[in-house]
Amino acid sequence: MTQQTHRDNVRQLRPGPVIFTRNEHSISRSQISENALKVLYRLKSAGYRACLVGGSVRDLLLGREPKDFDVATDARPEQVRELFRNCLLIGRRFRLAHVRYGDEIIEVSTFRAPHDVQGDEHEADGRILRDNVYGSIDEDVWRRDFTVNALYYDIADFSVIDYVNGMADVKAGRIRLIGDPVKRYTEDPVRLLRAVRFAVKLGFRVDPETEKPMFELGHLLDDIPPARLFEETLKLFMGGCAVQTFEQLRHYNLFHCLFPQTDAVLAQQEGGFPHILLVRALENTDARLAEGKPVTPGFLLAALLWAPMHILAQEHMAGGMPPAEAALLAADSVISRQVNATAMPRRFTQMAREIWQLQPRLKRIRGKRPQRLLQHPRFRAAYDFLLLRAEAGEDVKELVEWWTQFQQEPEQAVQLEKEKKARAGKRRRRHRRPRKPAG
Repeated sequence: MTQQTHRDNVRQLRPGPVIFTRNEHSISRSQISENALKVLYRLKSAGYRACLVGGSVRDLLLGREPKDFDVATDARPEQVRELFRNCLLIGRRFRLAHVRYGDEIIEVSTFRAPHDVQGDEHEADGRILRDNVYGSIDEDVWRRDFTVNALYYDIADFSVIDYVNGMADVKAGRIRLIGDPVKRYTEDPVRLLRAVRFAVKLGFRVDPETEKPMFELGHLLDDIPPARLFEETLKLFMGGCAVQTFEQLRHYNLFHCLFPQTDAVLAQQEGGFPHILLVRALENTDARLAEGKPVTPGFLLAALLWAPMHILAQEHMAGGMPPAEAALLAADSVISRQVNATAMPRRFTQMAREIWQLQPRLKRIRGKRPQRLLQHPRFRAAYDFLLLRAEAGEDVKELVEWWTQFQQEPEQAVQLEKEKKARAGKRRRRHRRPRKPAG
């Protein structure tokens, strides 16, 4: 069977679209980015079909402000580049055009057709290696993952085009895969993580047929490049719903694919200190994002890996290794294993190391050490991490109180510490036994 015959057969088996005209949906051009409109209208003026697609259409229908705008067209990537001087072609597996306007990037993809399953587009296990078989909008929709992400807003007549009952799923609050779930997860196992992310982010429920294989297919993520899993990890935990995302990942047995060492500790100490510290860190991340404050993956990484690092350091010390050396060796080992699962950039792993290394130094509050430590570029992150440890139940409450006061009134905190030590010294001298006479 030729590829064209295969495509024709598939097209005949699939239904046509439902068209929602301008007065049948709530999307207005005033809600769309000015730069996205520029891209849409220039493609249309050049004779190409141009549609908004994906999350932006879904969010506009839900009354949310889209984070970004993606465009789908029948223009090839090279043709898009000819229309826009500010265009960069990226990707090998998915050839995409990025049209940049200052800080905003409009991603433009070409409609794709069904790939030839006998060709070299797949690995032996069914995963897609390359996906640059171009086609029409009627074929492109069946290549997308979830129904709520497969709605097209056509700039030609301002209609919404729905092939997969996606409009009904948006209204019902339902996450549903297009096609056979097991096959679609096998093609791209990252869809397991995307199902969790969209369900949590939108407050939707996962359709039972889409949900059923999720509990058993987490092992497919083992074959995904660690760099790609890191990108997905950022989307999962830096989207403002980190706590619910963490709980859902564990519910579907997917968290261990991203943080195997942490998951092993949680399995042994469920409900104890590691779980509480993690939840507090995730809550803190969500709160900062809600307040518009900056967040860094390095701090979250320090919290996620603190328990396995701390346990391993304790094991080294039990074998006679000095504390500082044990902590360094444990940090190296834990981060090395983690990078094999999710390829964290060095700038984030280094920040986690420094936060860990500063924890014992925060105990040294004599002399000029506190003042010097206060000047350390990672002091604030280390202090915030100490707060998390106190909230999670570690015995560091007095240390937190001392550093809190020291940052407000350094001289008074030092004086109080001197008086405390003086009183302790007097008590020791008072109970000293008298010396026995010589001979």
